[in-house]
Amino acid sequence: MSKRLEIKTHFETLGEIKGILSAMKNLALLEIRKLDVFLSTQQRVMASIESVSQDFLSFHGHLQSLPTDLQQLWIIIGSERGFCGDFNKVLYEFVQAHENQNDKTLLVVIGNQLLAKFSDNARVVADINSHSVSEEIQVTLLHLAEILNRLQQQFKRNKIGRISAVYHDAHKKNVVLQQLLPLETPQEAPESAYPPMLNLKPSQFLAQLTDHYLYAALHEIFYSSLMVENHMRLKHMENAIHRLEKNEEQLQLQYNRVRQEEIIEEIEVILLSAEALSDPQASTLRL
Repeated sequence: MSKRLEIKTHFETLGEIKGILSAMKNLALLEIRKLDVFLSTQQRVMASIESVSQDFLSFHGHLQSLPTDLQQLWIIIGSERGFCGDFNKVLYEFVQAHENQNDKTLLVVIGNQLLAKFSDNARVVADINSHSVSEEIQVTLLHLAEILNRLQQQFKRNKIGRISAVYHDAHKKNVVLQQLLPLETPQEAPESAYPPMLNLKPSQFLAQLTDHYLYAALHEIFYSSLMVENHMRLKHMENAIHRLEKNEEQLQLQYNRVRQEEIIEEIEVILLSAEALSDPQASTLRL
């Protein structure tokens, strides 16, 4: 009886775990549906800003010419929560494979799960708690803006000239290194023969355009990264639930086998008792 009770308790525990995993799976699915809308909207915003940027820089690209030996900064976007497969491992391996090509690369790590993998990396100059849902992205952006301002002040002598993001791209289905700043200068000749009409000085317009571009680009990148994270979490949960269901099937078979053995033992005891009662000579001898 104790063995059957032990199996039953284990079976109930697996059921509770399965319920928790199913809830996490449903939350990931809901987040994916929200992000699908947010990401498509943000991509249209980015397309509009990039169009303006290309038009402007076709005529004023000289305004952001920078030396090639400036400090570089990579913003690596990981996850705050686990249960998302090798999401953070792939990011870490990508950085390990590429950062040695440039000794001047500084790293800003976003997400506690990813930070654990960079604990011994001397190039990490800052880290930020990441977001678990899309509504928290704004908070992450505010913290990132504070850190970028602080780093620009800290590295005044060796100014940070290039800022890039390392993240999971939902469209390309892999990890990418995307340059954020400076804005990309078009290589082809401008479509128009005349520069765009501005109400500001070109340098002032570029400064404001840069702020708008960085803000919109980081939104798109965070949405994309969180989308991939939830897709990987959804897959991870589905695999875990599938394994639990297989364990439940094995436990059910084991439970049935133990119960069958107990029934057989009970039948044997009943038969022996009936045999003893039906044999008076055996009863007399026992007396």
